[in-house]
Amino acid sequence: MSYSYAEKKRIRKEFGVLPHILDVPYLLSIQTESYKKFLTADAAKGRLHSGLEIVLKQSFPVESKNGQYELHYVDYQIGEPTFDETECQVRGATYDAPLNVKLRLVVYNKDALPNEKIVEDIREEYVYMGDIPLMTTNGTFIINGTERVVVSQLHRSPGVFFSKDDSEEGAFSARIIPYRGSWLDFEFDSKGIIWARIDRKRKFCATVILKALGYTQEQILENFSESKTITSNSKGFALRLDSLSNMKGELLKFDIVDAQDYVIVKKNKKLTSRDVKKIKDAGVDSVAIDFDLVSTLRVAKDIVNEATGEVIAYANDDVTESLLESCVEVGLLELEVIDFITTERGRYISDTLKYDLTRNTDEALVEIYKVLRPGDPPAAASVKALFEGLFFIESRYSLSDIGRMKLNARLGSDKVSKDIYTLENSDIVGVIEELINIRDGKGKVDDIDHLGNRRVRSVGEMVENQFRIGLYRVEKGIRESMSLVHKDKLMPKDIVNSKPITAAIKEFFTSGALSQFMDQDNPLSEVTHKRRISALGPGGLSRDRAGFEVRDVHATHYGRLCPIETPEGPNIGLINSLASYARVNDYGFLEAPYRKVVDGKVTDEIEYLSAIDEDNYVIAQASTKLDENNYFVEDLIQCRSGGEAIFTESSRVQYMDVSAKQMVSAAAALIPFLEHDDANRVLMGANMQRQAVPTLKSEKPLVGTGMEKIVARDSGNCIIARNAGEVAEVDSNRIVIKVDTEKSQTSNLVDIYSLTKFKRSNKNTCINQRPIVNVGDKVEAGDILADGFAADFGELSLGHNLMVAFMPWNGYNFEDSILLSERIVKDDKYTSIHIEEFTCVARDTKLGPEEITADIPNVSESSLAKLDESGIVHIGANVEAGDILVAKITPKAEQQLTPEERLLRAIFNEKASNVADSSLRMPSGTSGTVINVQVFENDKGGKSKRALKIEKELIDKARKDFDEEFAVIESVVKSSIEQEVVGAKIQKAKGLKKGAILTKEFLATLPFSKWLEISFEDEKLEEKVQNAREYYEEAKIAIDAKFEAKKKSITQSNELSPGVLKTVKVFVAIKKRIQPGDKMAGRHGNKGVVSRVLPVEDMPYMEDGTPVDVCLNPLGIPSRMNIGQILEAHLGLASYGLGKKIEKTLEKTRKAAELRKTLEEIYNSVGDKKVNLEALNDEEILTLCDNLKGGVPIATPVFDGAKEEDIKSLLKIGGFATNGQMKLFDGRTGKPFDRHVTVGYMYMLKLDHLVDDKMHARSTGSYSLVTQQPLGGKAQFGGQRFGEMEVWALQAYGAAYTLREMLTVKSDDIAGRSKMYKNIVDGKLTMNVDVPESFNVLRNEVRALGIDMDFDYSSEEE
Repeated sequence: MSYSYAEKKRIRKEFGVLPHILDVPYLLSIQTESYKKFLTADAAKGRLHSGLEIVLKQSFPVESKNGQYELHYVDYQIGEPTFDETECQVRGATYDAPLNVKLRLVVYNKDALPNEKIVEDIREEYVYMGDIPLMTTNGTFIINGTERVVVSQLHRSPGVFFSKDDSEEGAFSARIIPYRGSWLDFEFDSKGIIWARIDRKRKFCATVILKALGYTQEQILENFSESKTITSNSKGFALRLDSLSNMKGELLKFDIVDAQDYVIVKKNKKLTSRDVKKIKDAGVDSVAIDFDLVSTLRVAKDIVNEATGEVIAYANDDVTESLLESCVEVGLLELEVIDFITTERGRYISDTLKYDLTRNTDEALVEIYKVLRPGDPPAAASVKALFEGLFFIESRYSLSDIGRMKLNARLGSDKVSKDIYTLENSDIVGVIEELINIRDGKGKVDDIDHLGNRRVRSVGEMVENQFRIGLYRVEKGIRESMSLVHKDKLMPKDIVNSKPITAAIKEFFTSGALSQFMDQDNPLSEVTHKRRISALGPGGLSRDRAGFEVRDVHATHYGRLCPIETPEGPNIGLINSLASYARVNDYGFLEAPYRKVVDGKVTDEIEYLSAIDEDNYVIAQASTKLDENNYFVEDLIQCRSGGEAIFTESSRVQYMDVSAKQMVSAAAALIPFLEHDDANRVLMGANMQRQAVPTLKSEKPLVGTGMEKIVARDSGNCIIARNAGEVAEVDSNRIVIKVDTEKSQTSNLVDIYSLTKFKRSNKNTCINQRPIVNVGDKVEAGDILADGFAADFGELSLGHNLMVAFMPWNGYNFEDSILLSERIVKDDKYTSIHIEEFTCVARDTKLGPEEITADIPNVSESSLAKLDESGIVHIGANVEAGDILVAKITPKAEQQLTPEERLLRAIFNEKASNVADSSLRMPSGTSGTVINVQVFENDKGGKSKRALKIEKELIDKARKDFDEEFAVIESVVKSSIEQEVVGAKIQKAKGLKKGAILTKEFLATLPFSKWLEISFEDEKLEEKVQNAREYYEEAKIAIDAKFEAKKKSITQSNELSPGVLKTVKVFVAIKKRIQPGDKMAGRHGNKGVVSRVLPVEDMPYMEDGTPVDVCLNPLGIPSRMNIGQILEAHLGLASYGLGKKIEKTLEKTRKAAELRKTLEEIYNSVGDKKVNLEALNDEEILTLCDNLKGGVPIATPVFDGAKEEDIKSLLKIGGFATNGQMKLFDGRTGKPFDRHVTVGYMYMLKLDHLVDDKMHARSTGSYSLVTQQPLGGKAQFGGQRFGEMEVWALQAYGAAYTLREMLTVKSDDIAGRSKMYKNIVDGKLTMNVDVPESFNVLRNEVRALGIDMDFDYSSEEE
């Protein structure tokens, strides 16, 4: 096995017995693939029949009303974005690119219309159709400077669904759901009548729809019922038995007798195959029935007197005595009736027709029109057009390929081609037929929660739909423009207005429910946000009406949606996470991978199955035992089939799971020993990992699952080598790789990677990248070069490993509180940097412009000390709460001055009174260091000094960066040429003869530009040098062009909102240490709040004097049933012991041979997975051992982790008791505790619920305008609400004065509170109470009702 650069530095010991079959697919592919499919920007490769291309093709051509103009779509191009991703974030711009569509305007000869179309002119040009947001490499969008994610939606798939309403007997219904267009429902009522509804409007008889389609009453009956012939003779009536086989299983309503009146089959018996044979053998072809039975029948076809043409009875008329007499009179002795005798099937449609008052197609169309447009008078043309537009015109109704596929599959027919996306007559007939079958017990209703009936709508599809909406509006505009614009040479640009497209797309990205502000606490929260699948949003469910069934885990979720990771609270089960191996197929259905089983042998062939396919197969789980030839060991195997868990013979198994972790999401797969935890706690654990705050220094988990490196790699926060090569230069801002051109398919000789430094994330955490390579290191393509935030050697690292003791300590871990050692604070283990952005905007007001200036009235010099002459804080300044960040003045209305004031103003030249101080100040409770300032202003008034200074600094930095980049390229080209040419024969060189040998000394005398002029005799060498020469020249041109582009973007004026003159952004880095009140958690849902930070000397310690870091309450484990944390602590302790063992070996010797022995014992003596230490050279072994001193990292994959024996064996090797317990001593007294304590290493996270962000206190502050009561909440600097229940509590204690104070001066008694304040200032301790403002509000509201109410303020004594 080969190891990557990062893995060689620190190999993770892996447990688990299952073989590795399939790599976890790229975690963000659900986002990137979907949008790629939508844009298909690369026209050269031939665009797919999807995305933008299909929308444009469907919308064009557009024809003018008079038919003179036709606008055709030809092609489209996507331009280059104005700014790159970083630039957009800085400027608050959207990362997008212009869409240019090539349109062809065909002009016909006006005089020849409308009879024939003679082409007069064809005009073609590219038309700008708005900007399309581009997706970043990490699957996000930058909209107005902020990173957003479009969450995928799980919605009901188009097609037909049959369901049953349990509240009513026989209430079955069918619903045809299109991708776009009106819904069509059919439903049974309790009487067996079939009703139809369009778009959930008023119901009408289902047969009205059939008549509107052109079916007559006779045809409808023929389609849905069987007919029988009744003959009339002297004895009475006889029923002809035509097709006996169809009657099998039906209940007979009469006796069947033979010619001798012998009863063959009795009445009220179900007919069997044996009965049918008896009847045939007896030669019975008809059976006598009495008139009572005949009178319940109805006519199957119109009965017409052939002689006169008179209609005696219409189809579906009841068979009456008079009707029979009329038939006999005209000589009709045979009558075709609807078969109600042998089956009830025909009765539903027949009864519905009885309710249906319409007689023909026209009446049916009018009936439908009345339902959809109540109140509108129906006109013949509009009636037909409305009905056709509902289901039969593709621009208004589309089932889509998914809907058509589902509809054909459900009805089991291929009558309709899969390319037809509108409804056909046969579809509607088929749906009603299937509904009748289900009512008769011959079919099944659908399970709406089955993932075969729900599909994923990803970002590409949603943007496509928005684009379609915008284009539909544009289309209407084009038609109007064609008829309004009178121009000799009309061009496509003149008639296309692209604003509706831009508006539709902008609305979706800025305010759509599924376009969300990216969760960016740490890399895991980014990845899980992009893999989220929501059932909410437009066209989805609403959380108030979603029932328990929709939220519940379904059997089809296995391997597709994670059964664990979902929010707690009202969204539980409605927002899910994609399982780690799941993917979305072309139809939008979720698929899971399986290994194919052929003749009892499990192959490595992978097949992806959707939920519909999976129902038909028997699937074994991943942990099923196999022999060395991949045949099943056991005869009976636990499998899944049709959503049930079964035991079956190994010969019946068709597929097998790919991996044990395929049923859980990426976040849940990060939890070691997940299989030993209660599901509710794992849910909390998976969710809380997303809230972990990245700390100053990341530390890998000692006990992981092996999923850490996959999440870190796919999050996009680590820098990954594009090509193999050697590290030429490394610093904190840049990594330069000299590319190995033989290994890499690239012409580049140099790869330069810029690192992100101290960038603010969406959640105000700090994004910072650190290089992990050194100069001279050899790297391969795909190796990690730099760690992102919360990553350590390319592994996700959300917290720290702490020595944990499960024991109570003086009540400080009551109710899940956590007792911490001071060492953790001192070592800055959980110190995190948070970057806050403060914005100050100077606007143009009615009274004049606001001004950002250091000249502020009534502010002391010390308050302005941290500002520059422009009034903006210096970078590097330490700012406290209340400090001015940006000094700003706002003009206020001029006051009438007294003559004395005017005189003083004139003498002292004071103009201060007409401006107010509106500076941006540091909010309360925060302090930090200013790390960056950005100034954006309009060019109208010229740029300020600070803006010019920032601009100059940025240009200088860019110049320096590009110069250094070029210097690196030059040195690499220089060294590669030197290696090739020294010792070669010269063809031509200044100062040397032809055929002379080139030396290093000669090259040293020449400037590099002259090197490139030397030519050589060897043609191959000449070609190599020529390539290097060309690369050098091209690089020089490219770098100059890049610098010019960068300079242009730096100096380009900023587009500010209307009325805004200047915007200043100040970024302050705030360092937050862990302190009591902060929330911490493990990975098993074991959360708590830090209650006390205890000095190290007071913490319990081991026999060797090592103090523990954390004390956790052992009572938090039994009731919560998350035993995984205990196993993690044991394995963590073993890992720590193994690290100590390596450290001791290193102290004794640094010989690789000795170290290899120790490593061999650690890595290869326990567990099935072995590590190939031979693949590492001696130097790499030494580096590995140095990195393992703190503990040997261990991977225990979910559902396939370390067993109890493995943990015991490792504890033994590490030098600890196999029960994982030890004697601890009290740090304060030095005495041992009574019992041995479980001690181990556990990975603990600091969550983004910091006490600094929540702690808040107020004395006085702002008040509500209407009620004059203090505002609520920290953001408004509000007070604590004293609610009605608190009032009851004070009443119960009889604390009348405290209560009066609460309800008056501390609340909304305006006069009272100002008097109170004055009294406190004056040192008087008295309180005067006035009327609370709420009473005045009440009085005024009562007066608004016309009642004059006032309060009597007089006291009783008076």
